[in-house]
Amino acid sequence: MLKHLKSSDSWQEKSIGAKGFTLIELLVVIVILGVLGAVVIFSVRGVNNNSKQSSCRTEKRTLGTAIEAYYAQNSTYPTGIAQLVSDGFLRDANTYGYSVGAGGTITGTCPP
Repeated sequence: MLKHLKSSDSWQEKSIGAKGFTLIELLVVIVILGVLGAVVIFSVRGVNNNSKQSSCRTEKRTLGTAIEAYYAQNSTYPTGIAQLVSDGFLRDANTYGYSVGAGGTITGTCPP
């Protein structure tokens, strides 16, 4: 295909600049791609913070559900998270620093 283009009369009539990309055109494309890449990186950076907060809220809801399930089965609230784990209502005690208070209240806050 390239030999066919080079042998055509219209190819011979074109100047050197018309036969390919110039350095300026390539630099403009590289700069545009760099700007787009920077925009994407900075817009994605905040997603991590939102995921941590969402995970923390979900953990709190899961803990609340486990407390209510324990109460429904035993007619009393658990004394702590360890009791929920030992009775099979939670898999592990990793609850972002939450604890179970009197009357099944959840105390603690999400980490920043």
